[in-house]
Amino acid sequence: MAERERQQARLTRAKLLRGVTATVVLALVVGCVALAVGAVPLDFSAIADDGSARTIFFQLRLPRVVLAGIVGGALAIAGAALQPALRNPLASPDIIGVSGGAALAAVASLAFLPATPLGATTVPIFAFAGAAGASALVYRLALVNGRLEPYTQVLIGVIFNTFAASLILLISAVVDLVRSNSIAFWLMGGIGVQPVPVLALVAVFVVIGAVFLLREARAVDLLALGDESAEHLGVDVARSRRRVFAASSLLVGAVVSLSGVVSFVGLIVPHLLRRVLGTDSRLLLPASFFAGAAFLMGCDALARWCLAPRELPVGAITAMTGGPFFVYLLRRRRGSEEL
Repeated sequence: MAERERQQARLTRAKLLRGVTATVVLALVVGCVALAVGAVPLDFSAIADDGSARTIFFQLRLPRVVLAGIVGGALAIAGAALQPALRNPLASPDIIGVSGGAALAAVASLAFLPATPLGATTVPIFAFAGAAGASALVYRLALVNGRLEPYTQVLIGVIFNTFAASLILLISAVVDLVRSNSIAFWLMGGIGVQPVPVLALVAVFVVIGAVFLLREARAVDLLALGDESAEHLGVDVARSRRRVFAASSLLVGAVVSLSGVVSFVGLIVPHLLRRVLGTDSRLLLPASFFAGAAFLMGCDALARWCLAPRELPVGAITAMTGGPFFVYLLRRRRGSEEL
């Protein structure tokens, strides 16, 4: 506890500004590269004079890169908050069932609601409800004698994700072919071109969720010390965890409604940043948002470039990156507990 307090005390305004600025610059640089990469290389100097280049930039590339940034940022900041709040270094929205619940609710709404613009705008709301319900269920099932067991939570999350995926397949089997093909997108995770009003709506949800998490930054750090220590330091443990769950569910529900389940972003990015920036959530949370945006924009650019003109699902890229990283963390964690 004393070490964590010393680390927090060393977080000066200058260090906070440098850390956030560095990740913002990283996101901007990766975003510019992602805008230029694709089946058709884009020359920014030709946008003003070339109508086709202008169409590619404004109607295809820019909305897609913005969506990748929003999705990556939301998943990363959610993972950065959930890991200390649950005292579980393996926690991320896709592993503990939050993304699975959001995807299941989003797919159900797409399958059974009328195919109207109004129906499409309600998908993020259903996804949020699914994410909130999944996070509450997994958390309650992971309590053993009133205490949260991290590995039990991971196991229950994996089981819940498998159950949610089976229900999604069942829904896909009973709907018409058009909706069934669109549902397959949710199982792979992908970044597509979305209308500007839809992007704006999801961005509003993401901003609200991120602001709530930032307001809980001090409580999140104290929760990492353990429930008893946090209570002694004045934290209402149950209320703070509910707020973290609600904000994370809003973030995940909003982005999963457009991207499907994109795995491991919320696991990889916070862990890498902790090694560079430390554990103070006042810095880690905003930095994770921008670094997560950069990470997924880069993965999406790679998905568009490596087999151009064909595209890989971005979920395949993040899974290939995150799978070995998850195994490494699991073995490292178990090894440290045995010593």
